[in-house]
Amino acid sequence: MRHFSRLLAFVLVLAGSVGLEAAEKPNVVFILADDLGIGDVECFGGEKCQIPTPNFDRIAREGVKFTDAHPDVSHCVPTRMALMTGRHPWRYAAPKENGPWGYLTPRFSTDTFTLGNLMKNAGYRTGYIGKWHLGTIMPTTDGKVQGPENVDFTKPLVVSPNDYGFDQTFILPGSLDMFPYVFIKNGVFQGSVTAQKGWSAFNRIGPAAEDFVDTKVIGTFTTEAEKFITAPQDESQPFFLFLALTSPHTPVSPSRNFEGQSGLGLYGDFVYETDHCVGRVLDALEAAGLSENTMVIATSDHGAAAYAGNIRKATPFQFRELEQLGHYSGGGYRGFKFSIYEGGLRIPFVARWPKVIPAGRECDELIGLVDLMATLSQITGEEIPDGAGPDSISFLPLLDNPQAEGNREEMILQSTHGFAVRQENWKLTLCPGSGSAGRFGNRPRTQDAWKSAVESAGRVTDPRELLKAPYVQLFNLSDDPSESKNLAAEHPEKVREMFAIFETAIKRGRVTPGPNLENDRRVNPWQSVPRFVFKK
Repeated sequence: MRHFSRLLAFVLVLAGSVGLEAAEKPNVVFILADDLGIGDVECFGGEKCQIPTPNFDRIAREGVKFTDAHPDVSHCVPTRMALMTGRHPWRYAAPKENGPWGYLTPRFSTDTFTLGNLMKNAGYRTGYIGKWHLGTIMPTTDGKVQGPENVDFTKPLVVSPNDYGFDQTFILPGSLDMFPYVFIKNGVFQGSVTAQKGWSAFNRIGPAAEDFVDTKVIGTFTTEAEKFITAPQDESQPFFLFLALTSPHTPVSPSRNFEGQSGLGLYGDFVYETDHCVGRVLDALEAAGLSENTMVIATSDHGAAAYAGNIRKATPFQFRELEQLGHYSGGGYRGFKFSIYEGGLRIPFVARWPKVIPAGRECDELIGLVDLMATLSQITGEEIPDGAGPDSISFLPLLDNPQAEGNREEMILQSTHGFAVRQENWKLTLCPGSGSAGRFGNRPRTQDAWKSAVESAGRVTDPRELLKAPYVQLFNLSDDPSESKNLAAEHPEKVREMFAIFETAIKRGRVTPGPNLENDRRVNPWQSVPRFVFKK
């Protein structure tokens, strides 16, 4: 990368100035909310946000907020794959066997290098608390792949998060609206899983622990996080805590203490409680005297869901009712979870590390959740093994100097039905419309958009013919953050240039320097194009 030499020099200076030798390595707490839109956080949404988020705002006030942060994908599982491994999820092959909902089987093997492995190798005490959703292997009564009818909940997991570099784990296997509804501590199911329960959002009824209650989940996770932070420990050993909250993902289930507290109904209350969980973590660090040399990051896995709101049942277009109340979960950006637009792919991201990060700064440089691995590698001095983390680029220089030039100039993004390429302020989507099926509110729906494109420009014989409007969309986000004007017809050379970025990333198996790597499967940039687009 063009800034590599400057970055290396910076890291050496930084290591000397703040003492990142073994005894001075910072504690790291990474908090990942679920379906939290950029407009759901007050310091990002401004007047378009009607929910108080004092603790996200506190981190921004005492550290830095990133205004151009992104997940790899606008929905849950693949984003978490990229975050945990520093590798784009579209490089992975699909598992040969799979279970439904929370019975998901592992998304990658236990010999995959993860954030847990990195931090454990660096001498950290490692913990994972919250939503896992990266798959487990559960013991079954019939030897077949796990599912609602055959799991033996009296036996420990065969493969758990503890097999990915985490010393202590306390998880929910999937989302809060995905059975089985049971906590798993260090691979052991907690409680008697003999009930059948379901929650209001999608009413997915399935196996559950007798004492499992949806409104107590994020509070329970936060209590476990507090225990991890304040546990007796060797003072010379730092810790890494990954706290993955299940909120404000449906079911919208604020605890009784938070109902009516936000002034914006159930959804506002749930976001407010989510923010309160962040505050509890900050308070635990302060009470333990650990605030000064602990880096805390709080963010989200992707944009808000269009079907979440003040009606407990998941309801298409619920966002409109919130907008009528003056609240815009997308922060004014177009689209929601599942889409290719910024409302699904731009997230709140704040970081505080008093020893290093200056207070009250704002950074407009492009960063991704996939970049956490490389950043923590440079902070701890622990090298990433050859071939691991191939798509992770450190944003460490931006923590010390948020006005510096970032190391990431390009990024590959994805929705449920399309890819996008970012290059500085340019964005190319390899699809018309929202890149989403649109079941819950994203528009234009992908099928409708492709039909319209074919009616306008005709069918094609070769995918290369798709590299023009209206089949693709090109936006200049600095001039058009709402993605309202497709510039593909005006800048065909830019379309080709940005598509070549993706082709190179596919061919090389990585975006970082080094020898070429193999993808686990054949990657097709046009994999989501409907068959009717092509001539017979």
